[in-house]
Amino acid sequence: MPAIAVLGPQRHLPNLAQTLDALAIDGPVCAVTAGWQEREGELDELVGHIDRPCTDLRLYEAVNEAFRADPSLFHAHRARQDKLRLLQSLYRKRLNHAAAAAVEMLGATGDAQIVQRERRAAINTLRNLDRQHLRHIKDVHANFDQTWDPSRHPTLAPVRERIAEEVEKAKAVLVAGGHVSTLIGRLRLFGLGEIIARKPIVAWSAGAMALSRRIVLFHDSPPQGPGYAEVLDAGLDLLPALLPLPHARERLRLNDPERVALMARRFGPDPAITLDAGSRILGDERGWQSIDACQRLHARGTVITATMESSP
Repeated sequence: MPAIAVLGPQRHLPNLAQTLDALAIDGPVCAVTAGWQEREGELDELVGHIDRPCTDLRLYEAVNEAFRADPSLFHAHRARQDKLRLLQSLYRKRLNHAAAAAVEMLGATGDAQIVQRERRAAINTLRNLDRQHLRHIKDVHANFDQTWDPSRHPTLAPVRERIAEEVEKAKAVLVAGGHVSTLIGRLRLFGLGEIIARKPIVAWSAGAMALSRRIVLFHDSPPQGPGYAEVLDAGLDLLPALLPLPHARERLRLNDPERVALMARRFGPDPAITLDAGSRILGDERGWQSIDACQRLHARGTVITATMESSP
């Protein structure tokens, strides 16, 4: 596996240029900014920061063009999205009850042996629910891919070839954040996981989430009331073990031991690592090699400075 790096948000404290320098990437790069949706391809600020030629792969635009060229593809895609939305809705109903029970168990007191046993049972219920939901999501994607193989489909295949040629000419692939559902949908529709995995990759925020094994949405205090982290989709599985948590300081109650413990235990053994401004993790085929300005959520309910000794 070529070098890979995941970063925190780049808006206020960008460290993308320093990361490219650290990876000795000198030359043109290509970018995936599909998560920016209508702002896809607005690269002036990014190019000014990295001081390297950069070509946007324009996945968001390419998908829209593919849908216009092949209405049957659009309708099949929409049918898949309808199935995924229904799955997510039903999963969320079950999740709210299971997560509330787990939080209550983590705050329970009494005979230590009994309490521990009930806590493990509550968290295992959550873990089983997450695994089942992810398996159902993968089944939906597999059924779609059997019919709409991007490497053979007459509309998708030429775009995929064009993208593969642009990736081949680049020294690295940058995967920006934004709307994670849109981003993973575009990457998946063209089957790009295999293509971009041949190059060094630098991803940040939602981009890091899209490259992970599973995409987990999280916000402890959303406007509509108490929220529980939820598995949204399968990722491209290009990262060594890691649950990336972009904007964690804004979205998680890191001073709440029960919430922290639940997050760490529920999604273990993948280490739950914060990605805030200035965060950076570097890895390669041996796994993660360095980690800077990140924190790890611990199963004991604490938040500790993430180091190579402690994580990932």
